[in-house]
Amino acid sequence: MAGLRIPVATYRLQFNRGFRFADAKALVPYLHELGITDIYASPIFKARAGSTHGYDVVDPTRLNPELGTEEKFNALVRELKRYRMGLLVDIVPNHMAASSENQWWMDVLENGPSSPYASYFDIDWHPEPTSGVAENTVLLPILGGPYRSALQNQELILGLDEEGLFLRYHAVRLPLDPKSYRILLTYRLERLKQSLGQDAGALQEFAQLIASIERLPVHTAANAADVEARRRDKEVIKQRLWRLHSTSPKIREFIDENVSIFNGRTKDPRGLPLLDQLLVDQTYRLTYWRDGIGRINYRRFFDISDLIGIRVEDREGFEAVHSLAFRLVQEGKVTGLRIDHIDGLHDPLNYLRQLQNRLREGRPGKGAPSFYVVVEKILARDECLPQDWPVCGSTGYDSLNTLNSLFVDVQGLKALDTTYRRFTGSRLDFAAVVYESKKRVIHELFAAELRTLGHNLGRLAEDEHSRGSSVEELAQALVEVTACLPVYRTYIRGLEVAKRDRFYIEGAVQEARRRDPGASAAALDFVRRVLLLDLPASWVAEQRERWRWFVMRWQQFTGSVMAKGLEDTALYRHNQLISLNEVGSGSEGFDPSAGVERFHRHNQRTLQRWPCTMNATSTHDSKRSEDVRARLNVLSELSAAWARCLRRWARLNRDRKGLVDGQPVPGPNEEVLVYQTLVGAWPLRPEEVPEFRERLKAYMIKAAREAKVHTSWLHPDEAYEKALTTFVEACLDTSSPNEFLDDFLRFQGRIAYYGALNSLAQVLLKITSPGVPDFYQGTELWDFSLVDPDNRRPVDFSKRTQILSELKRLAAGDLVRLVRGLLARWQDGRVKMYLTSRALDFRRAHARLFEAGSYLPLSASGQTGERVMAFARGLRDDWTLVAVPRLFSGLCAPGRPPIGGRVWKDGVVSLPPEAPDRWLNVFTAESLRTFGGPRSRAMHLCEVFRGFPVALLMSVTRGSASSRR
Repeated sequence: MAGLRIPVATYRLQFNRGFRFADAKALVPYLHELGITDIYASPIFKARAGSTHGYDVVDPTRLNPELGTEEKFNALVRELKRYRMGLLVDIVPNHMAASSENQWWMDVLENGPSSPYASYFDIDWHPEPTSGVAENTVLLPILGGPYRSALQNQELILGLDEEGLFLRYHAVRLPLDPKSYRILLTYRLERLKQSLGQDAGALQEFAQLIASIERLPVHTAANAADVEARRRDKEVIKQRLWRLHSTSPKIREFIDENVSIFNGRTKDPRGLPLLDQLLVDQTYRLTYWRDGIGRINYRRFFDISDLIGIRVEDREGFEAVHSLAFRLVQEGKVTGLRIDHIDGLHDPLNYLRQLQNRLREGRPGKGAPSFYVVVEKILARDECLPQDWPVCGSTGYDSLNTLNSLFVDVQGLKALDTTYRRFTGSRLDFAAVVYESKKRVIHELFAAELRTLGHNLGRLAEDEHSRGSSVEELAQALVEVTACLPVYRTYIRGLEVAKRDRFYIEGAVQEARRRDPGASAAALDFVRRVLLLDLPASWVAEQRERWRWFVMRWQQFTGSVMAKGLEDTALYRHNQLISLNEVGSGSEGFDPSAGVERFHRHNQRTLQRWPCTMNATSTHDSKRSEDVRARLNVLSELSAAWARCLRRWARLNRDRKGLVDGQPVPGPNEEVLVYQTLVGAWPLRPEEVPEFRERLKAYMIKAAREAKVHTSWLHPDEAYEKALTTFVEACLDTSSPNEFLDDFLRFQGRIAYYGALNSLAQVLLKITSPGVPDFYQGTELWDFSLVDPDNRRPVDFSKRTQILSELKRLAAGDLVRLVRGLLARWQDGRVKMYLTSRALDFRRAHARLFEAGSYLPLSASGQTGERVMAFARGLRDDWTLVAVPRLFSGLCAPGRPPIGGRVWKDGVVSLPPEAPDRWLNVFTAESLRTFGGPRSRAMHLCEVFRGFPVALLMSVTRGSASSRR
């Protein structure tokens, strides 16, 4: 097994049947030339057929055949090794697809609690009575309408093949409990006896089959011998049944006719009632998907009923789910793991310890991780990754948001807020929007989970023999506290509550009291006691365990509520400046203290605690690409112009709105979203506009449904959505003069230029800051993608390969001339790729400097100094200096790069006394020298930004080749 390999830079690839192992292999030389050291792969395990993302795994023990064979995978690995590159793979320990393609799941549906896989899945086999779900059954909310309608409409079809009797509902195939076969096989049995007549052998074998079915242990069997007998004998029953069906024409005719009767396709009036009786005997209950939301008895991935939670706390389940991943690691083919949705797990710390222990091949160990593991952990403002987690860091949403905030003008943002409130009439701040959104999703999407938690909370109250509040009051108090929790979850494991967790829970209870003064004080007090495990000292272990178990389940619940309430509701409702509406942006809204100092503090903390964490700017889950956010941030610099545009565009487009229920569509809030999305995502090439129009329409429908104000995924309003997309079409119509579009394009042109400069600055900061820079596929050129599925469109890698090859060729010549041309033709994106490849090449060549070098914030002064963010990294004699401007609109006019003395005047950047005095610009090959004495070194900003708008400088030692350029 490979040891701890730290990537220099990762590149995320989205694998699917349109992009396979062979396609990735062909890209390896290109990625190496770009400066990437590790491919970061989306899940590669067998997923549902046609999966576009891979998170709906159906068999984690196999590679996804849609991506290629194991030999194709091995060929990819060999190619990576040829270039000394690694492979970081995304794994999904939290859930699997509840699909007919998932054989573990099918076994559970066939055999119930007696299935050897039953413990793998997070199923409540003993649901609370008010749910209406029977003991030892699973509720399957897969029907498109009421169960009785599906039955009467003959949508539930019985069938038989070599795998046994089964039920088909459209594309879904479900197994039947072999014990229940008797219902079908004994119906009209006398007629079969008459038909067989003298064929005593066939009749005897059929009778023996029925007898073996009757002897089969029930699916609730708990005794080990009974479970094993059932597992063995049920397969024999299915084989004998299929053999009789295949070899005896009269038995086949009898069974087929019974199947037809049960399916209601004959004149026998008992058919459908018989099928109903058969289905009652199954380990599952079919129900209308809408009804199932409030009754479902298994843990889901968020609110997605066809993704079922896995119990990786079960040892056998843990080993099975990770078996292929462990093998690939042991064979040295996978060099790192990314853990999806860590907050969904029962005990993240224990899981990560188990994982590292297995990855170190069973050798015990503590402390630093022995294998590169990062977790998808969404951190709130000022929240830190738990220090005791044996990981190398997170997937980088904290760095994404900290970096993004650098390019927001705080004063301009205040003006944008005033404009937004006036235009929309909104009086709620972002924190209030999050609070209301979380409460809504709890009641609308997680009603079943709330019912179960409320019921269990009531039982805990009974432990004290003095229930002072009703179950309803307790449940409502829990809703309030959950809605006020500022983080995704706490990490209580035992009976001791860490200071961090106590802080968040106490704060949530206090906020709940403030927001809902009418809430039951007694109920809130009790909820607080439970969540903080404030137990009576006299209680026995069983009572203590009940409270601890409740808290563990609640912690799994709160992460889903935050994800759906914040990420998938509030971020689509509050449209003040949508570049701030990002995963990990926090429930409190924009931090007014954000800026240069906070960025430096974040980088220093990263270097100290998590030097190998990932730094991302775009991901498969981000709401907008890095380049869209970079454009939108410019609005904070041009707040007055934006206010004028908003008023003018609303007037110009007033007649393009339709009426739905007497109200114009879109309303003011949605109209702001349309215009900001246009500003951020407008294509640079006119030929892309028709496709963009369709993308924008699809995005607006998704955004409106996520907001859950006028339409939603649960209750789509077709009339509203049609009016919304019609408005988009009308705004972009060019078949006749369009004053709005002309005006928009003039304004957007300014935004696009400054946004491009923001993008160059942020990609350089990502590459050079502490942590591992991560690149989402295709973003080495301009990428103006929106939320998925828009950001999963195919990437033109042929174009990128060609551009990089040409840039490498040109870089062998005059770099000053090259960058001048790249800046003049910035729209083609080559300037971003040039910066990316040069900076990554430099980072790869100085890997130790960036992994372990010190981080020194630098200050700039002079007339333009406040618009510069700079730092140095140093390791012995190896130094680099990074400087980028910010808030570009105050530095230059559109189309005129912020370079030279005209822009930077008397500005200087100060360096520490120990810094070198000779430097080389990595992008332009220009030489620079410091000035001043030994105690006060500095460089002129006009020299730092002499030929390129951002600077990456390398130290030069006397006598080196670079010092003589």
